Formats: sequence, C-alpha cells, structure tokens
Amino acid sequence: MSMSVILLILFLALMAFGIPIAISLGAACVAVLVTMSPMPLTMVVQMMYSSMNSFIMVAVPLFILAGSLMDEGGIADKIYDLADACVGWIYGGLGHVSVFCNIIFGAMSGSSVAAVASIGKMSINAMAKKGYPKSYGVGINLAGCMLASVIPPSILMIVAASTAGVSIGQALMAGLVPGIFIGVAFMVYNYITCKVKGTGEKSEFSVQRLGKAFISAVPALMVPVILLVGMYSGVYTPTEGAGIAAFYAILISIYVYRRLKWSDIPRIIAKNARQTGTILFIAITAKPAGQIFELDGLPGQLANFIVGISNDQLIILFALFVFLLLVGMFMDATAAIFILVPILLPVMVKIGVSPLFFVVFLVITLSFGLITPPVGVCLYAAQNVTGMSFEAVVKSVMPWLYLTTGVLLMFIFFPEIITAPVEWMFSTN
Repeated sequence: MSMSVILLILFLALMAFGIPIAISLGAACVAVLVTMSPMPLTMVVQMMYSSMNSFIMVAVPLFILAGSLMDEGGIADKIYDLADACVGWIYGGLGHVSVFCNIIFGAMSGSSVAAVASIGKMSINAMAKKGYPKSYGVGINLAGCMLASVIPPSILMIVAASTAGVSIGQALMAGLVPGIFIGVAFMVYNYITCKVKGTGEKSEFSVQRLGKAFISAVPALMVPVILLVGMYSGVYTPTEGAGIAAFYAILISIYVYRRLKWSDIPRIIAKNARQTGTILFIAITAKPAGQIFELDGLPGQLANFIVGISNDQLIILFALFVFLLLVGMFMDATAAIFILVPILLPVMVKIGVSPLFFVVFLVITLSFGLITPPVGVCLYAAQNVTGMSFEAVVKSVMPWLYLTTGVLLMFIFFPEIITAPVEWMFSTN
C-alpha cells in the first residue's frame, strides 16, 4: 500500500477520534515518514518552517484582524444602515439588506464567520421585528455570509491561490463577479418569495435618509476602496494592503465611530492570534503531507486515472463538484485546500481547465462547508446568535443551498463567467 493511502487512512482515523485537524495531519505524516520513507525528520522540520516563511501568508492574519476590528468597531452597523436605506424599500427589503451587507462586509473582512457574528446578528433580529419568519432570516443570512469567502479579499482565496501558485490579485478579482452573481441570485429569489407569500414589511425610500447613511458610512466604505484600488494599481501587494486595511480599521473604529479604545486592541489581537494559529498550524502540517504525495507520484497517478475514465471536461468538473461538496461537509475548508490543491491541480491542468478557474471554483464549492453539517462553523455561530436548535438552523438554509448549487452548475457550463473579466482586466493593463 502506498505512503499516500496510508497517510490518508491515518489522518481520517485520527480525525474520527476527535483529534484536531492539524495534529491529526501532522501525526499521520510523522508516522508515515518514520516507517516508510528514508527522509530524515530534520528535513520535515525545515519544510514546515519554510511553509510559514512566506510574505504572502502574512496577509491571512492581517485580514482576520481587520475583520474583527470592523466587527467590534461599529463598522458593521454603518454598513447595515446604508444597505437598509439603499434596498430596504423593495419587496423582501431586509432580505436584500442582508445580502447587500454581506457583499460589502465581505469586501472588507474576507471572513464568513465575522459576517455571521456581526451582520447576521443584527439582520436576523431586525427581520424578526418586521414580520419575517425567524427561520427565513437565519437562512438568508447564512447564505449571504458565504459570500464573504468569495468576494475579495477572501481569506480562503488567498490561501488557495498561494497554494496553487496562481496570482493572488487575479484570484481575488476572479471571485468578485461570481460572488456578485450569487448575491443577485439570492436577491431575486428573496424578492419572488416575499412577494408571493407577502412576507415582511418594506421601509420607505428616502433620499435624505440614503444621503445621511452614505455620509456616515463613507469612512467604512473606504476600507475596500483603499484595499482593492491599491492592490490592482500596483501601489502595494495584498499583504501590504491587508496591513493598511487593519491599521485603517483601528483608526476609524477609535477616532471616527468611537466604539473602541486603544486599550481594546491588545485583546482583539490576542483573540485573533488564536484563530490565526489554527489556520497556520494546518498549513505547517500540510507541507510534509504534500511532499509525501509528490514522492508517491499521487497527483500524476490520479490525473492518469481520471483521464482514463473520461476525457469529457464537463463530466470531470461535475464529479469534482460533487467530491468537493462532500469534502466541505466533513473537513475544514482551509485544511482541504492545503491537502487537495497539490493533488487536484495537475489533473485540472491535464484536462485543459484554467488554474484560475479551478482555484475560484474550489473556494466557492468548499465554502458550502461553512453552512452545511456536521462541521459548518457558521451554522454553530448562527445557533449561538439565535438560540434555535441546530436542526432548525440547518433546515432554514437548505433552499439557499439548492439555489447556490444551480449557480455553481452554471459556472461549470460557462467558466468564462469567472475567467473572462479577469482576462479582460489584466490584458488591458
């Protein structure tokens, strides 16, 4: 039996006993290398260190920090007020507000969990007060929070692009169009549902209220502007942009919205250090796992096996979609990216799939795992926010999962939706 198969069996067995992902993966790697490989463990330590000695990976903790600062600094409140003034007057108004908020907040924080904790908490309570069923509010907010993992600056997109060796700037921009596309699909479904059922109340449209909300939200809205314009104009890198975004979020939270004090910053940094440590620990242990797969020739073997079954790109992409959905249900998205990208990327390249499309499609599909049982962290966050049972939370999000599945199948048939805007943008620069 090959080293790769033994590694995967050990990894899954340890996870089944409830051992954390990073420890399960690391222990499985060490066991395989000690018993089946001549590679010295000192070399493994060097690989693990080199995986973190990366300027690109510094962006991950900085974006997580920026998201937490926006959550606690009152920025989410201003975004919600602006979204309500913009689209709250349409049928299903507060549902549109939720989706719109998650798109904007995703463009600031890149974190779905932060979106649930901030936007979701406000929106679910507001929708309940306006006559929306609580389960409906939970469902649309959970679906909307998934967009934060797709809209730039998505943390998962940064991790996937760096692992695949794809331009981070191009990968982030490639997530923008499908993210907005999915958001519009949510809003159309919400409009039809609320109009047919007569659900919820609409707010009155007011130019004065819109202007006031916009002015109040301008400092918050400058976060994605500063971040994306600077990155795509070449003024600074995604990592430097993440640092600037975090520092700017500190300044406006303290001096503009006055929701934080300088004494709060160490507490927020410490909280985010724990979350960041979990992600980077997985990255460290994934490095020797990737080396084992390479020594075994697993990517090439898998590519030959899949191509031997079918040369039809659509069939292979559909099979990949189903596989990633299942993986996302049982494995953390970050861990899945580190493990699967080195294995699957050569397969996609061999059948003619663009690496950029693969990265974006991988991230969107694995984002399902955030709102699907049994390990969907956003489901547990929503349960804590609402007090609903876990089963009720899962049931509330199912229609939105079906809708998103339909949109993703459209991306398989029309991959240009993802790749064409980026090709146009970077070919004109």
